[in-house]
Amino acid sequence: MNFAPGPVIVLVLMFGGSKGDSVIQTEGQMTLSEGSSLTVNCSYETSQYPALFWYVQYPGEGPQLLLKAVKANDKIINKDFEATYDQETTSFHLVKASVQESDTAVYYCALGDTVAETAGGAEHKL
Repeated sequence: MNFAPGPVIVLVLMFGGSKGDSVIQTEGQMTLSEGSSLTVNCSYETSQYPALFWYVQYPGEGPQLLLKAVKANDKIINKDFEATYDQETTSFHLVKASVQESDTAVYYCALGDTVAETAGGAEHKL
């Protein structure tokens, strides 16, 4: 017996930082066929140099960090998802070439301040 691939549903929510910082997103819920490509736009407005984040929340689970970029032109890849920190266009779009049913989730774009660590890294300020 053959089964047709089910739809992949992606719900996108955006969160900003403080001091008037914000992320802008035009998509709401998206339904895609398996194997389709996914692009979720995330643009930001801030007067600072932010760290940018994508979080994913699978059904029945809490949010998990998917991607994190702390400097311009960072191209981050994780689990076939990728995003490039484009400071010129103030964007951090989430891309996946071929979605699967297991990608059904809520995706959150967020920005935050970066805090220099003693090891020279950066972490999200809570």
